[in-house]
Amino acid sequence: MTDAKDAHAGDEVGGERRPSAPRTARERARAEITAEILDAARGYLATDGAAALSLRAIARDLGMASSALYRYFSGRDQLLTRLIIDAYDSLGAAAEAAEATVQRGDLAGRFTATCAAVRAWALAHPNEYALIYGSPVPGYVAPADTVRPASRVTALLLRIIVEAAAAGRVPDADIRDAEAQPVAAALAPIRLHLPRGVPAPVVQRALMVWTNLFGLISFELFGQLHNVVGETPADRETFFAESIRRWTAFTGIT
Repeated sequence: MTDAKDAHAGDEVGGERRPSAPRTARERARAEITAEILDAARGYLATDGAAALSLRAIARDLGMASSALYRYFSGRDQLLTRLIIDAYDSLGAAAEAAEATVQRGDLAGRFTATCAAVRAWALAHPNEYALIYGSPVPGYVAPADTVRPASRVTALLLRIIVEAAAAGRVPDADIRDAEAQPVAAALAPIRLHLPRGVPAPVVQRALMVWTNLFGLISFELFGQLHNVVGETPADRETFFAESIRRWTAFTGIT
């Protein structure tokens, strides 16, 4: 995320594109210091964890007065929120970029690329992953600003499921008396955001796969698969790839 638009970006005015005003020296300096603060905060995530994040400690490491740092972030919670939003957006962008490379009609391929990209991002950014999918930070309540970034991967997976349902790739058991099944009422909140005609049991399957995806990645990152799945990268890749294959079959995509 950036604090200001790129100096070479333009605005549409009357059908013509005009260059936007370049950032001032003050704006550039603020963006640079903000980036330094965020980098230092990510370092603390790796060494001390999110619960121990301290603006005073970060200011000390950067050679700043703590009062000066408060001009950029009003407190620990605002800094945490920015770190969380950046992590969710980074993960979402990685998943979306991978999914976009696959032919639109290849639903299983798009689903596989999305899941693989989520795992690759998590392995490359274990501390940020722990921030957004690990233990809650005591005393911190995420604001509404985090909802849209947090929903990017979920929305991507659901979109593929919805397209599969529209194409008739729905298990027969999920069509029969779909609205009479107990899960229909339980899933009413999320179904408000989906096209009509997607049976509730299909949505149930999609959400089960979503929780399986992040549960499996969390188990791998946090060491819960030790002595359960082979320790070599090849073993872990094989296990994860087979999990994706079974998830696509479970949801009806294949």
